[in-house]
Amino acid sequence: MEKTTRIILADDHSLVRDGIRALLEEEEDLVVVAEVSNGKEAIEMVNEKKPDLLIIDIRMPEMNGIDAVAALNKQGASVKAIILSMHDSEEYILKSVSAGASGYLLKDTGKTEFIKAIRTVQQGGKYFSGDISNVLVNNLLNGGKTTVEKPKSTKANDNPFDLTSKELQILELILSGLTNKQISEKLENSKRTVETHRFNLMRKMDVKNLIDLSKKAQEFNLV
Repeated sequence: MEKTTRIILADDHSLVRDGIRALLEEEEDLVVVAEVSNGKEAIEMVNEKKPDLLIIDIRMPEMNGIDAVAALNKQGASVKAIILSMHDSEEYILKSVSAGASGYLLKDTGKTEFIKAIRTVQQGGKYFSGDISNVLVNNLLNGGKTTVEKPKSTKANDNPFDLTSKELQILELILSGLTNKQISEKLENSKRTVETHRFNLMRKMDVKNLIDLSKKAQEFNLV
């Protein structure tokens, strides 16, 4: 019988945690021992429960996933960490690796890949999916020098919505008239990933339609 892997889930959305728990509970050797909703709680629970694996969202209140993983790494905690995110930006990926994460998965990752990532990390390996692997490889080929894409703006405060470089890229493509399918083909991302980025854009910029999105983007010189 395989050794049981004890897991802590950290995400500020209970529905997301429920979905991940349900997925993991289908595997006999994976057990969720605790759930938390922010980075500080994650650190406290890891210290209390001593799990094998921490699956943690990148964006949470109190403390984000990257900072939490970095803090645990600094403490010398033995827990391995997989960061979950809706963002495949180079900046987030490289920061996660630097913080000590053993894996980085997008939230639209399928079950088969998700379980494969857990197995790989638990066995001491690293797992970075799809386009993320390409980002890491390119960074290594550049001698470890990150080429983080900077937001396009003309003023220091032109990005008050905390948009990532990928979100800004997709914003530009949306406003150029491309559909989600066309954007996914252009960027070689899944349509679902593009739809997620589009949803986040609308939410962050507090707009309900394309016209308002365009007006606000122009107002803040985002494109």
